[in-house]
Amino acid sequence: MSFEKFALDEKIFAGVQSQGYTTPTPIQLKSIPPIMEGRDVMGLAQTGTGKTAAFVLPILQRLMQGPRGHVRALIIAPTRELSEQTHEVIEQLGRRTQLRSASIYGGVNINRQIKKLHDRVDIISACPGRLLDHLNRGTVDLSHVEVLVLDEADHMFDMGFLPDIRRIVKRIPTKRQTLLFSATMPSDVQHLANDLLQNPLEIRIGRTAPVETVSHRFYPVQMDTKTDLLKDLLDHTERESVLVFTRTKSRAKSVAGRLDKSGYKVISLHGNLTQQKRQKALAGFRDGQYEIMIATDIAARGIDVTNISHVINYDMPETTDAYTHRIGRTGRASKTGEAFTFVTAQDAGLAYSLKKTLGDRLTYQSVDGLTMAVPADPASHPGSNHSVKGMKTQNGNGRSFSPKTPGSRSGKPRSFKPAGRRSWSH
Repeated sequence: MSFEKFALDEKIFAGVQSQGYTTPTPIQLKSIPPIMEGRDVMGLAQTGTGKTAAFVLPILQRLMQGPRGHVRALIIAPTRELSEQTHEVIEQLGRRTQLRSASIYGGVNINRQIKKLHDRVDIISACPGRLLDHLNRGTVDLSHVEVLVLDEADHMFDMGFLPDIRRIVKRIPTKRQTLLFSATMPSDVQHLANDLLQNPLEIRIGRTAPVETVSHRFYPVQMDTKTDLLKDLLDHTERESVLVFTRTKSRAKSVAGRLDKSGYKVISLHGNLTQQKRQKALAGFRDGQYEIMIATDIAARGIDVTNISHVINYDMPETTDAYTHRIGRTGRASKTGEAFTFVTAQDAGLAYSLKKTLGDRLTYQSVDGLTMAVPADPASHPGSNHSVKGMKTQNGNGRSFSPKTPGSRSGKPRSFKPAGRRSWSH
């Protein structure tokens, strides 16, 4: 099926064509028709499956009819990057519609946002905190909102935004269309959906687990050898752009500094940067100026860089869901990718949980002199020669990799080049 089947306004369809997309993703295919019919929708799909376009296109279609100059659609997102990304998608798809959009988030001059809001925008993509600031100042009017979207709702719960969302919802009309999109559905988000959505159509695409197009490698390692292991993997892996996650802002800055001194083209992204520096870092990573980005979890949502071939967890995330969101930065739009995770003794519990979730897609790897012994797997059979089911054999230098495949160099993982027809992924 192509986007033509949605019978979009010709000006919106021209925006779709201008981006070079022809085939809807499964979440778009199942979500766009009922949203265009005016139904409340709860969409549950893995990160990187095209959720943004799934709600942006029907919103543009709806707003083509009716008055202009009032905020008629409100999209709430957990991070600045995701809010800005959604705004960019709206502008790309709606370029010919003359519908006006604004992104509202903290960390930048509020007066510029006030001036933008005075230009009578039709769509706002906002983070909860700054949006509440505008509501308290009386600089935004939400009394004409027809469509409310809660994007990445699970991450908003993780960041403690649900009370803010409830305050915002009290300021918009009760008669509206409400859409909720999420990669996972914890109980608190389910309760919020029950409160806000009216007879919603629930759409689930796949399992709430890391995408199927990503392979997973765990490296048992001590904390003081992580950076040496990271350099070794970067030197011996065929790769495109690489996104490396650390748990803290100081560690992101430190690791990026050490790689920079070693000659890598690297940039860091974390919460201590100004919004201007964060946008500059993302732009440099997106256009290839930097091959490696070291980031905290602020980058797990809202980064849309199509050529990320590898995600490396320098620090293990705190939860299975957080792992899913990090890994969702690669293997997007049906491309393939690889995820490398450094596992210390303190990470054993989560590592075992992920092993149960991922099964044979997860293998433990070793690098001579840099990794520890592979941890015992409680699920292994007594007397097995492998500590973990699916572990791969080592080559002569102690490095464990997949067998050679067409298009790969001996002893090194193959790089993942985009192939085939593109489909929408935001």
